[in-house]
Amino acid sequence: MEQSNIARTSGIKARDKIGYAMGDVASCLVFGLTQSILNKYYTDVLQVSVLSVMIMTIVARIWDAINDPIWGRIIDNAKPRPQSRYRHWIKIFALPVALATILMFLDVRGWSAGGKLTYIYVTYILFGMLYTCINIPYGSLAQVITSSDKERSSLSVFRSIGSTFGAMPAMVLASMCYVKLADGSSQMDYTKVFVGVVIISVLSVLAYLLCYAWTKERVETKPDPREKGQTMKVIKVLLKSRPFMAVSLASMLFLAAQMFGQGYNTYLFDHYFHKTGLTMLPTVFQYLPVAVVMFFATRLGNKFGRREVCSYGILLAAVFYLVLFVLALFGISNVWLYLAACLASGVGTAFIFLLIWALATDAIDYNKVTFGLNDEATSYAFYSFMRKLGQTVATILINVPLLRIGYSGSKLNTEGLTDEALQSMYNSSVMIPAILFLLVFVFLRFVYPLSKERIAELQKAKDEMLGKQ
Repeated sequence: MEQSNIARTSGIKARDKIGYAMGDVASCLVFGLTQSILNKYYTDVLQVSVLSVMIMTIVARIWDAINDPIWGRIIDNAKPRPQSRYRHWIKIFALPVALATILMFLDVRGWSAGGKLTYIYVTYILFGMLYTCINIPYGSLAQVITSSDKERSSLSVFRSIGSTFGAMPAMVLASMCYVKLADGSSQMDYTKVFVGVVIISVLSVLAYLLCYAWTKERVETKPDPREKGQTMKVIKVLLKSRPFMAVSLASMLFLAAQMFGQGYNTYLFDHYFHKTGLTMLPTVFQYLPVAVVMFFATRLGNKFGRREVCSYGILLAAVFYLVLFVLALFGISNVWLYLAACLASGVGTAFIFLLIWALATDAIDYNKVTFGLNDEATSYAFYSFMRKLGQTVATILINVPLLRIGYSGSKLNTEGLTDEALQSMYNSSVMIPAILFLLVFVFLRFVYPLSKERIAELQKAKDEMLGKQ
């Protein structure tokens, strides 16, 4: 039976779940564009080299290492508004995030090489900064909507469902933004890309506003005192927190695998399979099992442990990608076999996809109970930065194989890809996710310590802490 102090700060409604999901619908509408088409837009439409894109992403993450903790501290120190510690930030930054998204896709094809490079650096970093401004308070929101670990698990599922719907428009755009050339090949069409980006950005604003309107903060929290050196103190605690670092690294690698697949498939389906119209299907097929698993993921997580179902699920996904690699060694590879493996692996990844946010909030609860750490926004800022590192890892993993085969946005170069280079492209598309998934399994199963039993103990300790507030 749930303890009274936790019950006092719980009791979420369907409106809260849908509202919370709308936040990730909004975030993934715009973030999905960076996952699905931005890399190919840079290399093929703007004719920017893959090396420049890779360096740009690394530079952006160096800045995020400074910017994210600062913004987390600003939110932790800010005076709450009536009935809102975090929600009002979502309303404030909804429109700026949408405008920054559109700026990344403005037509600068006629600019000089240096001008284009400067423009994409500035707009990409600006988007990352504004996305942080809304993503940190949104991520922290689950901590104050409810204090129940079971209800947070439900919120995690709804958030993941929201991200699925939010990512879909960008994937559809990635499949429909091509035009056929006279020689039968395909090419990205700028007008289709830009119109799609504007529509998606407008929808993100609407979804963010619904998130603000439909969620309620039930757990009262106080702003942190403005103490000198507090940010470094918090980061030191986070770095020595085994659950927090394990889930941060697992989440980083899982996101890297997701983003790698969505980004690399635009090249794979264009040049290896010659099926640009099917570009969105690998991601769709990986998400399809979510539509089934979402009905029992929370129950299975509560019964067997969230750590356990997520870790063994991701191991299953890794196995299917390894099977594709082995079959390719015997000359067996085609688009339908690849899509079938994506669907099968999606069964395994569905659990971590749905429950990863619950694992993160469990780790933040652990820090609160064990170390007395009440800096939710700073904690989530660090977690968000680790996920951004996953974006950087994905960009590197997309572009390094392309560099190896001499890929360029110029048609003269792409037409010169050899059979060996194309096979190398396919091998990278299956081995990289397999390796990343295996690493996620190791971090969750053998490093992340919050088993079902430990979570139960954590809830009792948290209930006592709530009673003292």
